[in-house]
Amino acid sequence: MLLTGTVVADSETVLQDGAVVVSGDRIEAVGLRAELESQYADHEHQSYDVLLPGLVGGHIHSVQSLGRGIADDTELLDWLFDYILPMEASLTAAEMEVAAKLGYLEMIESGTTTCIDHLSVAHADRAFEAAGEIGIRGVLGKVLMDQRSPDGLLEETQAALDESERLIQQYHGAYNDRIRYAVTPRFAVSCSEACLRGVRELADKYDGVRIHTHASENQSEIETVKEDTGMRNIHWLDEVGLTGEDVVLAHCVWTDESEREVLAETGTHVTHCPSSNMKLASGIAPVWDYRDRGINVAIGNDGPPCNNTLDAFTEMRQASLLQKVDQLDPTVTPAAEIFEMATRNGAKAAGFEELGAIREGWRADIVGLDTTDLTRATPLHDVLSHLVFAAHGDDVRFTMVDGNVLMEHGDVTTIDADAVRSRASTMGLEMDLEDERKSAQEQKP
Repeated sequence: MLLTGTVVADSETVLQDGAVVVSGDRIEAVGLRAELESQYADHEHQSYDVLLPGLVGGHIHSVQSLGRGIADDTELLDWLFDYILPMEASLTAAEMEVAAKLGYLEMIESGTTTCIDHLSVAHADRAFEAAGEIGIRGVLGKVLMDQRSPDGLLEETQAALDESERLIQQYHGAYNDRIRYAVTPRFAVSCSEACLRGVRELADKYDGVRIHTHASENQSEIETVKEDTGMRNIHWLDEVGLTGEDVVLAHCVWTDESEREVLAETGTHVTHCPSSNMKLASGIAPVWDYRDRGINVAIGNDGPPCNNTLDAFTEMRQASLLQKVDQLDPTVTPAAEIFEMATRNGAKAAGFEELGAIREGWRADIVGLDTTDLTRATPLHDVLSHLVFAAHGDDVRFTMVDGNVLMEHGDVTTIDADAVRSRASTMGLEMDLEDERKSAQEQKP
């Protein structure tokens, strides 16, 4: 396939009248439009105003999609224990599948081609199958919770680890290696020491398996961990083996100097979720400091109940503006740096090589946007500025993963999008969470 338009190959390379040639699951050529149109005249040709590498959602909760808007204006632990965990506990296998499909559909439609997805305790198979069907690239994991968890989510430690291993054996490397596994403890508050140490042992047992959890999102969470362990959160995670180049920690809002040193020294990845952190009033992650220390920082939307969108373009804008106002410095987190965080840095966090840029020989994950007749794209002086500060997910008209076209000219090709939205709407509106909510409140830390 021959794709033409302004090609944003990476944060430093823009071809104003460019082209990309895709052969199989790889990018065969990147160059000027006139040259490649002549050389590949026999290829199917599609044209979009802007072509860019697929965006990477560095921390996502696809299966929370049915809970969009159910817990607005709520503090983190109340939000989690009074609303989100009861909702997850109540989901049937069919509802989990539809919720995952809805999340993946939203990402595909808005330009996210890879996600690091924090699922739930039960029915994780349904999300893996949904990801495989729709064609998204992802690092997925069943959630582990063996303490301070409501009925329906609380598991015996070894049973949770055993189920995780079964899923690794079944899905890690599945779908032409589009889908990989991350062992996924929810967070230190809901996981015992035995569970966390078991997570490290399990990840070490399989090549390429990662670890994905939440850390230091909220001050109440940190105080709970300190009461349990005598340590601050990052130090505790380091003690039990949950730092390193195969670990992705979501949020990391409240870290001190010594914890940041640990993150840098161990090569641990951090995912910044600005909209979620603002909406839950968790605080502002010190992204500028992490970047100065060489810590790899990706960008994530978190979940629909705390965002309320999985639009990665919105998240790029928020990520930049929040750091600028926090530091009272308009020069921090410029557009090029933010774009790198949403593409190449996210790919590094996910553990996928040759991903996150449009380069010859790399994986063919490409997104196409239309800007024609778009008032907020007029005039378009700087395409990177537009992508970070003005573009919306609705501008995406083309999405390709592994050379497979998942959406073209705005129409999803791998799944009946209208049917997914219809089922999700019906299921979401029929959910009755009051009994689950009352039960979960009794176990709040």
